[in-house]
Amino acid sequence: MKILGDSDNVFNIETQDYSPFQIVFFRSVISLSICIAIIKAKGIPFFGNNKKWLIVRGVFGATALTLFFFTIKNLPLAIATTVQYLSPVFTVIFAIFLIKEKVKPIQWLYFAISFSGVLLIGLTKGGGQNMDIDPFWVVMGVVSAIGSGVAYNAIMKCRQTDEPITIVMYFPLIAAPVTLVISLINGFVIPIGIEWLLILIIGVFTQFAQIYMTKALHSEKAAIVTPFKYFGAVYAIFIGSFVFYEDLVPILYIGILLIISGVLLNSIGKIADSIKKRTNKETKPSS
Repeated sequence: MKILGDSDNVFNIETQDYSPFQIVFFRSVISLSICIAIIKAKGIPFFGNNKKWLIVRGVFGATALTLFFFTIKNLPLAIATTVQYLSPVFTVIFAIFLIKEKVKPIQWLYFAISFSGVLLIGLTKGGGQNMDIDPFWVVMGVVSAIGSGVAYNAIMKCRQTDEPITIVMYFPLIAAPVTLVISLINGFVIPIGIEWLLILIIGVFTQFAQIYMTKALHSEKAAIVTPFKYFGAVYAIFIGSFVFYEDLVPILYIGILLIISGVLLNSIGKIADSIKKRTNKETKPSS
């Protein structure tokens, strides 16, 4: 996504300037094609069962991704990514009300540690050309994170009623027609040359990521699964630095340490609780 419209990268790939709406459209077409093929092969209901929450997943997921792509286009990659990684916090907050998930008080401390790292990175100027951080796009990044939090809870609402591939399909099913109309209005750009390969890579890799993320949310609690998204912040820092020449100040690495620390503490705590419950269940004498 960053390369499409940003020729200042280590690969020296020059591309046309694509709007985030059109990138989401291309991604959705590829994803929808894969989903339809798998659903037909498995012979499962095309539109699923829990249509209410499937639609919620599609609407909020598409909105969140589109806003995220806008922030990637208008902010340094590391900052855009880390602001969006507030989504696990919102996922847990919404999960308390939507799926009655219990969260221990100590977990809020862990999330606060991670959140402080995100804020530290998000509020630090890290562009290679000393570009200023536009507060508007930072706010849009937070809105994207909120949308992701709702979408993840919708996925968990459907884990007992629908197959992961059906849940994944509702994202492109809703996003494709909407983004196509907006792209046509704003001027549709026809890909040329290597741009076709880049678009294919975006579509295929994100499709696999969506499927495995959905399977993970099917099998575990939100508080365990979603914090692992924070690891993407580390990748964004390195890719931004070495691929897109974003000069990062040392304080950003403190932010990374805070994020990883909060994630690991929370995950270790949840895993320990899970092992303890399993052990107690196994050792409990049967009546």
